Amino acid sequence: MVVTKESIIGEILDFDPETGAFFLEIGMHCLGCPASRGESVAEACAVHGTDADALVKKLNDFLASK
Repeated sequence: MVVTKESIIGEILDFDPETGAFFLEIGMHCLGCPASRGESVAEACAVHGTDADALVKKLNDFLASK
């Protein structure tokens, strides 16, 4: 899986539940909520005031290392 800013958080978590740690790092503690699982990475980063490009890079680096 390659993550983009348009990737849906629920799909990322379904692909690899361990990626949840990266969302928790940005203050997204509501990962079980259906609304948050339907957000894109860009939407979540905008709400939580964090850099979407940086999160995408972290997620892709992590997934590539597996």
